[in-house]
Amino acid sequence: MPSKFGHGFVVNLVLIGRHLGLPPEKAFLGLADHLDQMVLPEQFKGTEVEKLYDQMRRRILWHQAGTTDKEELPEVKRLFDRLVVAVDQGLDIPDADIGSFA
Repeated sequence: MPSKFGHGFVVNLVLIGRHLGLPPEKAFLGLADHLDQMVLPEQFKGTEVEKLYDQMRRRILWHQAGTTDKEELPEVKRLFDRLVVAVDQGLDIPDADIGSFA
């Protein structure tokens, strides 16, 4: 049965990134759905990627949509940015950077 909200790791990172680009009052709506079938690749287990993934996952799952959206979104975005840079570094791109216009 195909996934409704994405299956994989990079696929779900992209889908999460789309949510994080929305205004705070919309960003968390359905965001946690993309964690359901998110799979951390074996090569990242025990690494900074896993640590950041777990932190981001907890922040998203524990968030009460509609209550503290504006206050929590910057922290989730910060964790997401750190996570994608760590993924690139784990893929041997040592100078990965989110950029100044992110």
